[in-house]
Amino acid sequence: MKLAAVGVGAGLAATTTAPGAARASGKAKALMLSCMDYRLVDDFVRFMDAHDLHDAYDHVVLAGASLGAISDRFAAWHGTFWAHLDVAIQLHQVEEVIVLDHRDCGAYKLALGAEAVDTPEKEMQVHSETMRAFAAAVREKHPTLAVRGWLMALDGSTEEVPLS
Repeated sequence: MKLAAVGVGAGLAATTTAPGAARASGKAKALMLSCMDYRLVDDFVRFMDAHDLHDAYDHVVLAGASLGAISDRFAAWHGTFWAHLDVAIQLHQVEEVIVLDHRDCGAYKLALGAEAVDTPEKEMQVHSETMRAFAAAVREKHPTLAVRGWLMALDGSTEEVPLS
């Protein structure tokens, strides 16, 4: 019986010292807010890996990304985003919020009307305005956090959006 208890204890110790467990209890560099669009899930991960953030970020997903966090159309989601950000700060000491909006976003069309984003220029303008409003809200609640944003095309390419 004692031997069985020792074996179970050793097994539990092994699971808590596994490489993934060590990472999970550490510090994350950022919280990424992205859209839920299934067409870009792999591209979002590649983007974060390319920015030296592999396994170093928390991830929140809302339709429309920045729009989902601040638009009256999706007001029920606001508390969810802010609670996630607070938890990421408390548990993982994140220092930065990265927002990845994308082109041809259905949430933008639902919330603002398709005509608001029917040209690449309008699309960039609306996403830029929304991301800047989102960044201002983050900075108001958490003045020490950096906020950066990008607009991703459906091919995975990105354009950084100035947020100040």
